Amino acid sequence: MSRPKIVVVGGGFAGVECLHRLERRLAPPEADLTLVTPTDYQLYLPLLPHVAAGVLTPQSVAVSLRRRLRRTRLLPGGAIGVDTRAKVCVVRKTTGEIVDVPYDHLVLTAGSTTRTFDIPGLTEHALGMKTLAQAAYLRDHVIAQLDLAAVTQDPAEREARLRFVVVGGGYAGTETAACLQRLTTAAAKRYPRLDPSLIEWHLIDVAPKLLPELGDKLGAKAMRMLRRRGVLFSLGTSVASVEPTKITLTDGRVLATHTLIWTAGVAASPLVHTLSTDTMRGRLVTTAELTVPGVDAVLAAGDAAAVPDLAKGGDAITPPTAQHAQRQGRVLADNVVARLHGTPLKPYHHRDLGLVVDLGGKDAVSKPLGVELSGIPAQVVARGYHVMALPTVTARTRVLVNWALNAAAGDDFVRTGFQAGRAARLQDFELTDAYMTADQVEERHHDEPKNELAEHKKHKEHREQKEQQDG
Repeated sequence: MSRPKIVVVGGGFAGVECLHRLERRLAPPEADLTLVTPTDYQLYLPLLPHVAAGVLTPQSVAVSLRRRLRRTRLLPGGAIGVDTRAKVCVVRKTTGEIVDVPYDHLVLTAGSTTRTFDIPGLTEHALGMKTLAQAAYLRDHVIAQLDLAAVTQDPAEREARLRFVVVGGGYAGTETAACLQRLTTAAAKRYPRLDPSLIEWHLIDVAPKLLPELGDKLGAKAMRMLRRRGVLFSLGTSVASVEPTKITLTDGRVLATHTLIWTAGVAASPLVHTLSTDTMRGRLVTTAELTVPGVDAVLAAGDAAAVPDLAKGGDAITPPTAQHAQRQGRVLADNVVARLHGTPLKPYHHRDLGLVVDLGGKDAVSKPLGVELSGIPAQVVARGYHVMALPTVTARTRVLVNWALNAAAGDDFVRTGFQAGRAARLQDFELTDAYMTADQVEERHHDEPKNELAEHKKHKEHREQKEQQDG
């Protein structure tokens, strides 16, 4: 008898937490566990700005999946379509080969991609901060601008290379601007012919306030901290067009720059649109038990799912944060086990524990359990939270050692060149154009079943017949 096949899509907080719990709750004979993920690590996304700034090494925030998951099969690739009628997940392996992965229970934790808009030149010239490769590329790019500005004889080119623009006044954008501003300020001391006062960092957001989730008081404090460090703000405006050496804002201003960092929100993985089920704000609609209505044996959570927020009530859905994704992952595992054992599913209910924003150095704002903090107390809370949220002792140790080393010895501001020659477009890093359409998925599986699919169905029918005979 074949064991039930549990396939999890996405190696982020929700997916890995789900599998980690399933390995503990299910004995090996009870199920086959498979994780579809393009990388063999879980990225701790909240600390990505520290990687771009060189405060942490990439390995510090890349937690080995094989260290956490001991008997889950890792399938290196990305899910590009789901056929819920045939119970098949279509996967493009990292080699480019497309394979069908049959499932008995599918857990969709596909995460999110950078949200973009129909702005001329945006997807061709903007840099993102969503993946480890993007953080490494961005660090090299920023240091390269200092190198080139230090040797050019053209004042206009020097001005453009020393002007850095970040779009997005949420957590990702604010922390990215803050951490990289500290990087360029410290690095400028190593360039004797470069005037540090020429370096400009601009933070742009269409909202009228910075960090609105933290409230007016803490948002204003964060702005004051960054303004003291020279960061310029343009709130209530956005980008109208992007060119290789300049951007035009919606208020008519033109900023000469070679660096536009786009962090204006996230959108659910395009995978959710291959299921032909309901979505809310672009995310897959789920029940409070994390099941997907209208389809059999599919659960979803994390950034790709619109999970009802029972703690707030009404039509509220949980925000796409690591805090919710980790806890949803545990409920996912419990509900998969419940389905296997024929017991009731439980709803996801979690009250937000608070928010932290690390602005680098002694600057931070935090709101743990509703208590507003700023400065050093907020920084202690922020970094303490990150350390405890890291999933392994090894990762925590690496982060603590890196923070201590950076504080004591600083940075050498070298360019690694690992991403040299690579296209820097958002879709090149995030592969947003790799997904199938719902029609393509349908055409793939309902003409003639593939061998692996047919074999899976044969085993499943045999198992059901055996269960009926035993019953």
